[in-house]
Amino acid sequence: TRLGILIVRHLKRLERVILGYLEVSDGPGEEARLGILETLQCTIEHAWPRMPCRLPVLLKALLRLLWDVHTERGPTPEPVRAALLQRATQCLILLDRCCQGQVLLAGLHSCCEESQLQECFRKVQEST
Repeated sequence: TRLGILIVRHLKRLERVILGYLEVSDGPGEEARLGILETLQCTIEHAWPRMPCRLPVLLKALLRLLWDVHTERGPTPEPVRAALLQRATQCLILLDRCCQGQVLLAGLHSCCEESQLQECFRKVQEST
């Protein structure tokens, strides 16, 4: 957050780092994933004019994270899973706002039977 809009200079490299951290679970506490979701949120807030062109890649990564967190049955406690889902949902909401409603989840909402994921999708759609 110190860089503010200057983060745009480093956006390509930062995007690669964010995507890498989102892909891999880092243990029961998921500190790295939670931290990188916070970083992504700050990045979206500060570099929002540059987000529409990054929407496809970030949307795919966030949806994959939501699915992985929901389906993996490892040692991660439920409060940590809930925090991951909440932060990923918040990132989707921010992406949707800066991309003027381009985050289209209606199809996913209707075909996904998982209640936790439906709730995430509903929150994003309601924020539009």
